[in-house]
Amino acid sequence: MGIIIVNNPPVNALSPGVPEGILAGIKRITDDATIKGGVLIGSGQTFIAGADIKEFGKITSGKQGGIRLNEILGPIEDCPKPLVAAIHGTAFGGGLETAMALHYRVAIASAQVGQPEVKLGLIPGAGGTQRLPRLAGVAKAVQTCVDGNPIKAAEALEAGIIDAVVEGADTDALLKGALTFLREKIASGAALRKTRERDEKLGDAAANEAAFAAIRTVAKKTGRGGLLAPLAAIDAVEAATKLPFAEGLAREAELFQQCLFSDQSKAAIHVFFGEREVAKIPDVPKDTKQIEIKKAAVIGAGTMGGGIAMNYANAGIPVIIRETTQEALDRGMATIRKNYQNSVNKGRFSQAVMDERMALITPQLTWDGFDQADIITEAVFEGMALKKEIFGELDKIAKPGAILASNTSTLSIDEIASATSRPEWVIGHHYFSPANVMRLLEIVRGKATSKEVIATSMALSKRLKKIGVLVGNCYGFVGNRMLHPYGAQAQFLVEEGAAPQDVDRVLYQFGWAMGPLAVGDLAGLDVGWRIRKEHAHLRQEGVRYPLVADALCERGRYGQKTGAGWYKYDENRKAIPDPEVDALILELAAQAGIQRRTITEDEIIERTQYALINEGAKILQEGIALRAVDIDIVYLNGYGYPAWRGGPMWYADTVGLKKVYDRVCEFHQQHGAAWEPAPLLKELAEAGKTFADFDKAK
Repeated sequence: MGIIIVNNPPVNALSPGVPEGILAGIKRITDDATIKGGVLIGSGQTFIAGADIKEFGKITSGKQGGIRLNEILGPIEDCPKPLVAAIHGTAFGGGLETAMALHYRVAIASAQVGQPEVKLGLIPGAGGTQRLPRLAGVAKAVQTCVDGNPIKAAEALEAGIIDAVVEGADTDALLKGALTFLREKIASGAALRKTRERDEKLGDAAANEAAFAAIRTVAKKTGRGGLLAPLAAIDAVEAATKLPFAEGLAREAELFQQCLFSDQSKAAIHVFFGEREVAKIPDVPKDTKQIEIKKAAVIGAGTMGGGIAMNYANAGIPVIIRETTQEALDRGMATIRKNYQNSVNKGRFSQAVMDERMALITPQLTWDGFDQADIITEAVFEGMALKKEIFGELDKIAKPGAILASNTSTLSIDEIASATSRPEWVIGHHYFSPANVMRLLEIVRGKATSKEVIATSMALSKRLKKIGVLVGNCYGFVGNRMLHPYGAQAQFLVEEGAAPQDVDRVLYQFGWAMGPLAVGDLAGLDVGWRIRKEHAHLRQEGVRYPLVADALCERGRYGQKTGAGWYKYDENRKAIPDPEVDALILELAAQAGIQRRTITEDEIIERTQYALINEGAKILQEGIALRAVDIDIVYLNGYGYPAWRGGPMWYADTVGLKKVYDRVCEFHQQHGAAWEPAPLLKELAEAGKTFADFDKAK
C-alpha cells in the first residue's frame, strides 16, 4: 500500500506545491505495479484544513494567476487504483474537496468536515459544489455550502460524505483503520467509482426546482439581500443538478471568481487576518513573561459578573463570585445554572460537563479566598466612586502579583488604579453582554499597566475563547466612544424628520445586527441616561445634545424591561411603533426650533456611518487604537457591525476616504462642531491613501 503524508504545518494548508506533491505521490502509486492502493493522511493535528488564504490575496492583487488545486483533482480522481482519504482534525474547504476526489473517505470520531468558504465571502472553488451533492445529496450540500458550519464525523457518515468511522483517536489508529478499510475494498473486488460519476443523489428536477427557490428565499432574507456568497453557492450546487460535471465545474469556477474579486470577499479576508493581527502588540514582545492564572475571582453576580464567571469555569479555571446580599447571589447563581442548562438541553455539552463547570464556581458573600486569586475582575455598577472603593479594598486583600481588572465600559482605568498602591497591576477587561457568549474583550491599558499584565490579559482572552483587542484609556475606550456619535446622529435624524423605525430599518438593511434605537431599548435606556448624568459636566458648550432619550427615561420608558422605550413592546417583546413617542419627538423638535424635513436613506447611512468613521480616525490619531483593523475587529465582534462590510474603517476605505471626508466637511458646515473632521481623515483623504495604508505604515 502507498501512503502519502501531507506535512505542511501548522494546519497542512494547500499552499503552492502541496497539491502538486499529492499528485506526484498518486502518480507513483499508479506507476508502481507492486502498489495496490493508497492512503492520503495528514501529519500533526489535522488532515488538510483548507486552502492557504494568503494565496487568495495574491490572486486578487494580480501577483499570481490562480490556485491550481482544481486542475489537479481531476487527474487524482482518475487514478486506476483505490485511494482512501484518512481524516483527523479537520477536512475543510480545499481539504474536503481533495478528499472527495479520492474514491473513499474514512475518519476518526473526533474529525470534522465542511465547506466554510462562505465565511470568507467565497464558495468552494475546487469542485466542492459539484462533488458534495453527489455524495450527500442536494439538500445537505446546499446547507453545508451556504452556512459554512462544520459537520462531525458521525453526521458526515450518515450523509454519505465519508464511508467509515474508524476506531481509535490518533493518527496511528487512523492509518491502521484506513489500511484495513482499503484492503477490504481491494479484496472485495468492488469496482472503483469516481465521485464525479455518481449522479444518483442529484434528485428529481421538479423537486429540486422548488427546493432551490425556497432556499434562495431564505438566503436572501438572512443576508438581507446583500450577501453574494450564499446565493452563489446555491447557484453552483444547482448547476451540479442541471449540467454535466465538466460544465458544472466551469460554472462553479465562474461564480468563485465573481465572489473572489468582490468587495465582500476582500472584507472577509481582511477580517480573517485582522483577528490575528490584533494579537500583535508592538511594545509587548512575544516572550514577555506571563502570570499563570490558576484561580480567579469576580465581584458582582449580575448579568456581567455571572457571564464572566462562566467564562472562567468554561476554561477550567476555579472562580469565586462575590455579592453583597444572599438574594443577589442566589439570583446570579440561578441565572448561571439556567444558562448552562439551556446549553445541555440544546445538546452543546453533557450534564456531566455542566456539573463540572458549576462545581468550579464558588458563590460567597465574603472576601475569603480572594487573597489566593491570580486575577480579580470587578463587575459592579458603572459608578466611579463605587469602583474606587472596591479597588481600594482589593489593594489590601489581593496577593502581590495578582491582576486587578475592571469590567468598566466607559470609566478611566487610571482613576480606578489611583485607588491602589499598585497601578501597574490594574487593567480594564471590558466584556460585552452576554459575557459568556460575546467574543470581544476590550483590554484597556492604563498609563502604568505593566507589559506582563498586558501579555497575560491577551493570552487569557484566547484561553477564554475571546478575541482580545488592546485599547488605550479614554472615555468609552474604542467601542463605546465611537458608539456615542453614531447613536447621537441616529437621534438627531429622528429629531429632524426620520421615524425611529425608519432609522432602525435602514441600518438593519445596511447590515447591523440591530438598529441603534432598538439596541438602546434592549440594553436599557436608563444605563446611558445614568452615565450621561454622571458626565454632564464634560459636555462642550455649543455642541448639540440629543433630546429624546433623556425625555423617554424621565417618563419611565427604559426600553424592553419596562415594556416601552423608543417603541412599545407586546408580551413577546415585539417592537411596535408608538404614537406617544412620535408626539414627544414633534414636541421636543418644536421646542428646540428644529425644522423637520424628509430624511433620505442615504443620509441615514452617511450620517451614522461617517460619524463612526470620523471618531475612529480621531481614536487612531490619539493612539487609543493601535491600528484601523483593531477598530474593525472591535465593531465586528462587540457591536453587531456587518462582517461582510469588513468593519467601519474598512468600509470607509471601500467608499473612498475622499468621499467620506468631503461629506464630513459638508456635515460640519450644516451641523456644527460635532462634525469637525479628524485631522488623520483629512490627511489620508488628501493624499489619496486609505486606513489600510495607515496600518501598513505602522
